[in-house]
Amino acid sequence: MAMKMPNLVVGVALLAAVAAGCGREESSTAVQTPVPRVTQTTLTTEKAPDGQPVNLITMRNQNGIEMTVLSYGGIIKTLKTPDKTGAIDDIVLGFDDLASYVKSSPYFGCIIGRYGNRIAKGKFTLDGQAYTLAKNNDQNHLHGGVKGWDKVVWASEPFQHTDGVGVVLTYTSKDGEEGYPGTVKAKVTYTLTDDNRLVVDYSATTDKATVINLTQHSYFNLAGAKANDILGHELMLNAGDYTPVDATLIPNGKIVPVEGTPFDFRKSTAIGARIGASDEQITFGKGYDHNWVLSRTGTGLVEAAKVVEPLSGRTMTISTTEPGIQFYSGNFLDGTLKGKGGRVYPHRAGFCLETQHYPDSPNHPNFPTTTLKPGEEYKSQTVFTFGKQ
Repeated sequence: MAMKMPNLVVGVALLAAVAAGCGREESSTAVQTPVPRVTQTTLTTEKAPDGQPVNLITMRNQNGIEMTVLSYGGIIKTLKTPDKTGAIDDIVLGFDDLASYVKSSPYFGCIIGRYGNRIAKGKFTLDGQAYTLAKNNDQNHLHGGVKGWDKVVWASEPFQHTDGVGVVLTYTSKDGEEGYPGTVKAKVTYTLTDDNRLVVDYSATTDKATVINLTQHSYFNLAGAKANDILGHELMLNAGDYTPVDATLIPNGKIVPVEGTPFDFRKSTAIGARIGASDEQITFGKGYDHNWVLSRTGTGLVEAAKVVEPLSGRTMTISTTEPGIQFYSGNFLDGTLKGKGGRVYPHRAGFCLETQHYPDSPNHPNFPTTTLKPGEEYKSQTVFTFGKQ
C-alpha cells in the first residue's frame, strides 16, 4: 500500500490577549516553526544518465541520527550516528555528487536487484527455459547486470509516522530487462525509527516466473568519515556454516562448517585477526567475500550480525528474515576512489554485510529457492540497529 506524505511543515502562530486592564493592546507572538523530520528535494544541477530528475531525501530521528537517500539506485548517501561521546559522524562510504556514483561506484549504498550477488556464467534454467544474462564480472553475472537496480531511478515518496520517518521507493522492471524473465514490480521502504533502527522492507510481484534476490549494499566504517581501514572492527556472525567458492567466487554447492576456519565469527573477533590467513578461500576472495548460512530454527527475524568499533564505541546489530549474509571486507578498494570531501578510500576502508539468499541459487537446487511466480509476493526485511557502548 502506498503511503502518503503528510504535511511536514506547519506554520503555527498563537494570538495572546494581554488582559490586565483597559487600554492594553493585543499582541501576537510567533512560535518557532518546527524543523521537518523528513524532506525531499530534487537535485538542481545533476540528472540521471537517461535525463530523469533525481531526488534527495533527508530524514532525522529524535536522537540525532540523520540519513540521506538518493532516488537513483535507492542509494544511502550519508548515515550519521553518535559515538560514545555523542559526537555525530558519517558511517557509510560514498560520494558528494551524483556523477561519481554514476561513473565509478563499487555499489556504494545502493539497492541491489534483480539478483544480488553472482550467477555463474550468466546462465540459469527456470521451468525448462534457459536464460542468458550479462557477464559483467569476468565470466559471471553480478548484482543484476550492466544496468541493475542500483543504476535506475526509483519513484520516491517520503513519509512520517508517529514512531519514525522514511521513504517508499518503487520501480517496475520490464520483462527481459538484463535478460531476466517477467515484469517485476518492486518496493523498498527505508524507515528510520526513534529507537535507532533502520528498517529495510522489500517486496515484489511478477507476471512470469523469475528469480529475485534483493539486498542493500552500504559500505560501513563505524569509526567515522576520516577513519582508515576496518580491520579493528569486531564482528560477530550468527552462522555455523558458510558456502565456499571457486576462484571466480561462485559457490561450489557445498555448505561447510566454519569451525576451525578463519570464517568462524560466532564469537566476536576483529575483522583483521585472520584476514591474511593461509587459506584457499581467503585467497580466492582476497579476504572475506563469502556467504554465511545463518543459524535459524524458523522464519521471521533472527540476529545475523553485530559489529563493534572499539575506539568510537559505535555498534551496529543486523537482524533479517533472509537465510544468508554476505560479508565483504572491502578487498577491492585500492586507494583510487576519491570519496566524500575528496578523501581517498584506502584498501579495506569499509565493509558490507548484505543479507540475502545464497549466491548462484538458481543453479543449486540444494540452496533455498529464489524463484518468484505469478500470484506470489516476495517479502524480506532487514533491520539495522545503531548503538554505542
